[in-house]
Amino acid sequence: MPSLFELAQSHTDLDDDDVSWLQLLMADWQIVADLSFADLVLWLPDREGKGFWAAGQMRPTTGPTAYVDDMVGTFVPEGRRPVLDEAFAAGRLVREGDPEWRDDVPVRVETIPVRRQQRVIAVISRNTNLLGVRTPSQLELTYLQTASDLTQMIAGGEFPAAGQRSDHADTPRVGDGFLRVDADGVVVYASPNALSVYRRLGLSGDLAGSSLADLTRGLVPPRDRPDEETLSAVLGGRAYRDTEIASRAVSLIVRSIPLRPQGRHIGALVLVRDVSDLRRRDRELVTKDATIREIHHRVKNNLQTVAALLRLQSRRIGEPAAKAALDEAVRRVGSIALVHETLSLQAVEQKVLFDEIADRLCVMVTEVSAVGAPVRVRRDGSFGALPSEMATALAMVLTELLQNAVEHGYADASPGDETGRIALRVARTGGRLRVVVEDHGRGLPEGFDLERSTNLGLSIVKTLVESELKGSLRLEQRSGGPGAQATIDVPLEE
Repeated sequence: MPSLFELAQSHTDLDDDDVSWLQLLMADWQIVADLSFADLVLWLPDREGKGFWAAGQMRPTTGPTAYVDDMVGTFVPEGRRPVLDEAFAAGRLVREGDPEWRDDVPVRVETIPVRRQQRVIAVISRNTNLLGVRTPSQLELTYLQTASDLTQMIAGGEFPAAGQRSDHADTPRVGDGFLRVDADGVVVYASPNALSVYRRLGLSGDLAGSSLADLTRGLVPPRDRPDEETLSAVLGGRAYRDTEIASRAVSLIVRSIPLRPQGRHIGALVLVRDVSDLRRRDRELVTKDATIREIHHRVKNNLQTVAALLRLQSRRIGEPAAKAALDEAVRRVGSIALVHETLSLQAVEQKVLFDEIADRLCVMVTEVSAVGAPVRVRRDGSFGALPSEMATALAMVLTELLQNAVEHGYADASPGDETGRIALRVARTGGRLRVVVEDHGRGLPEGFDLERSTNLGLSIVKTLVESELKGSLRLEQRSGGPGAQATIDVPLEE
């Protein structure tokens, strides 16, 4: 389905500012559709004057739809829909005398010119399914009157307005709670849902006839209210803004859209939504996030304590083999501690950005190596975000493979030799992670067989790769020269 920008660029003479205006309108036209109980379709004029292109569509949540199919991308030639032609040419609202019949459904069609800076740049058709029409209640009459005010503002270039979009992802809709206030900010009508929202704040009477700003001040303590300027502007209906109001147990988002159908301020549409449950869940998530990060922090501290104890024990042992074994244990514990340290510093998403861990492991392994010549590791490619369980096992695997490459590849190096090179190549393709550790050292011993190897580090790697990571490990001579190459291939979670 083509986007508004693509259709405007391909078929119209509208400039970027015109398209931005239409995007701002479409960001809020769900409100107009719900208040009108009607489908809205945005029509753009063809650059050659041959007709109109449907560039957007919005169905109401308050009534039955008039369109079963999507209209976006549809072209209507000039003359087929006279109401479109007339609204665009005359710059005024046009209503058909008799309803259209679509799939045995009578539909009333009205067209609204979209004006920007004294130019009509598009037309909105408002399509009402008449099968859903009944004797209107006070709620429906107020909805329709407010919709009429908004459509006049669209035709006059007064709607949308800069700054009217909500900063909240959970901005209120018409069905959440609807209030109509007059030019003085006094409630003229409040929907049952809006009244219920204010009942939760502690209201015992009615909303109608009360100053919404003054009434809210009486229900919400000063410490829980926004600043007075914002409160007066939003609840008084004088600004295209929203704000959040919270008491000890209730949190509300309140949004105001001033109404100026003839260029004169006559009041405002105020929408309210009770977001108490959402805010409670947010607080629970924040608490959970902090708790999990604290756990990771403590695990990291405990592992570092274990590593320090092993290091102290290593210094007291004179037997080289025992000392080497303890040093290897220190490195293994340190690699796991790195993962928990990373998890303790980031938001809890059960994902770990592994590149930083890999780079720190490379530095850690090469800095503590016992070979004579310096060794440098270069990483190509990115691990990306990995599940925390996978990150822990992979950190251990990477530590062992790098350590093997350093110690066995460059064991014979002397202090005067050139820098040893290790390449760490990473690729994510086809739902799998492929990691290659390649050195330019002396290579594998003659007759080496991974299955019969008694090396503890390689045994750990093989077990982790095959059992924990559900992948495969291959160890072979480097192609194209001396050295060894270890390759692991593991599946990634969807």
